[in-house]
Amino acid sequence: MEPAVSKQGFLRNIVLRVFLLCVSVVALRFAYLVTIRGESCDVGSFCFFSLPDNFNVAGVGQFAKSSSSAIFSSSERSAPSRPQKVPDLWTTEGFQNAVRFYSSVFDDLLSDAILNPNYKVLCVDTVDGADVYALRQMGMEESIGISKKSFKPLVVSGQGFKQPFLDGAFDLIFCGRGVVEKSIKTGELADEIYRTLRPEGFLVIHSGTNDTYSFESLLALFNFSRLVKSRIIDGFDTGMPLIREVVLQKISGEGNTNHDGENRCSVPGYKRELITKAEPLITKEPEKPWITLKKNVQKIKYLPSLVDISFKRRYVYIDVGSRSYGSSIVSWFKKQYPKQNKTFETYAVEADETFHDEYKHKKGVTLLPYAAWVKNETLAFEINDDPGDKNVAKGRGMGRIQPSGNRSSSSNNVDRIQGFDFAAWLKSTVSERDFVVMKMDVEGTEFDLIPRLFETESICLIDELFLECHYNRWQKCCPGQRSSKYDKTYGQCLDLFSSLRERGVHVHQWW
Repeated sequence: MEPAVSKQGFLRNIVLRVFLLCVSVVALRFAYLVTIRGESCDVGSFCFFSLPDNFNVAGVGQFAKSSSSAIFSSSERSAPSRPQKVPDLWTTEGFQNAVRFYSSVFDDLLSDAILNPNYKVLCVDTVDGADVYALRQMGMEESIGISKKSFKPLVVSGQGFKQPFLDGAFDLIFCGRGVVEKSIKTGELADEIYRTLRPEGFLVIHSGTNDTYSFESLLALFNFSRLVKSRIIDGFDTGMPLIREVVLQKISGEGNTNHDGENRCSVPGYKRELITKAEPLITKEPEKPWITLKKNVQKIKYLPSLVDISFKRRYVYIDVGSRSYGSSIVSWFKKQYPKQNKTFETYAVEADETFHDEYKHKKGVTLLPYAAWVKNETLAFEINDDPGDKNVAKGRGMGRIQPSGNRSSSSNNVDRIQGFDFAAWLKSTVSERDFVVMKMDVEGTEFDLIPRLFETESICLIDELFLECHYNRWQKCCPGQRSSKYDKTYGQCLDLFSSLRERGVHVHQWW
């Protein structure tokens, strides 16, 4: 009898292993759908049960019929109009409130002939698809949402700045719940919207910001379109109690290009108003500038503390005369400047080769190993050993440049360096749609660079400037004596600051 018992045990082991294998396959399938693809078990390829066709969600309504062109991607696959099992989310009060809100919004757009029942509509970065649900409930079956995680059949996988759709696929694109200002790649988002929105199609944006600066920045960001209307409406949750709704229309034949190089360096009224909110300039020459100017830094009213900077294409920090990486890039800008959670590209302009090596492995920082100047030419670079200079005690004085033909220097510590046309570089690197912050500490060369920025109208590309102006100031080391290093006066520095503010630059007296 023993062989029979052994055979039965063997069969039981085989059956058990087959059963465990099936369980493992099911578990892996579930993990793939929920964790990797972001779908629920409502998808038809996995669920083991479904609700009857006549099931309806209380207070929300039933989905419209499916359309073979619901998703306009290169794959040409269509999404089902309703899942086999209604997700629990759709029955919640929050979801239904959102659907009612969006239905009201879209009703108004229909009344204004901005939305049409036959339109193909894309809702960008919608998490739960409440806006898509409202559109389909109203009969706009060819509506789809996009989000990092899909929530079928309303939302497919993708991101606003990288959309899996064909060019010109949509008649209207909707960006709700502050999608644009929350985007980590605002410029790429604008490019993708331009690509997938047909000519003369509409773009509707809901934003939580309401200052003029951010509104004008938004219009500039989507410069391929014209403003149709703007209004303030009540939101449906505490996250955005008030919403600015902006409706734009894509201009036929317009490319999403940079039109900032047309010498339109004017100062709009809202920028003039912002200048009045900046800290006042120190009009009387300080007797102890090393104390007065240092204290003044604590009074600075940073531009991002006054306005929302979310609607900019890029965020750029330029440190002219940066010296070491830790000097002002780390110790001040990275640690103290209010960035509103934006990631800034950083450019370090430093001619002194003593500091070049430490920039080689710094991520996010581009070193320009030249001297900022008015044109491309070779310059004399003199290291200052003035005992009153705050950097001499650290082992390396500040570098000062002068044209190579100038023989006035008596110092033997002079190198030959390459200067570059800083204004021309600035115009080729940034645009008025970017948010540009600049710190300039160039040992007197500001009296050459600033006029050049005015002349080329590159000055309008700078949003905020931290400028150290060098003049024949009273010396800390030698009471009653002025520095002989500079021939400019405090009055000339004050005129320089005043001219910058008159041109709409949010400039601060730096130390």
